[in-house]
Amino acid sequence: MSLLLDYQYFPITKPGKGAGGKTGSWRVVKPVVDLSKCIGCKACFMFCPESTIVPKGGKVTVDYEYCKGCGVCSNVCPVKAISMVSET
Repeated sequence: MSLLLDYQYFPITKPGKGAGGKTGSWRVVKPVVDLSKCIGCKACFMFCPESTIVPKGGKVTVDYEYCKGCGVCSNVCPVKAISMVSET
């Protein structure tokens, strides 16, 4: 016997990628990682608000399908390995 009433049920969501989070064609700049400069500190990974920076093999890659081009990753990179490049 459940002690929860119908009005006490609330769906729980987990943050993550979904169809609604895809960038589409409206992004005007995108981050480009210079792997020769990247030191693998993962600061960009920790600060990316969309979780589109993915650590891979000691370096990072960008998931452009979900990246919004906000530039946070470029601003926090201590060695300036990420530059924002125009897509227009």
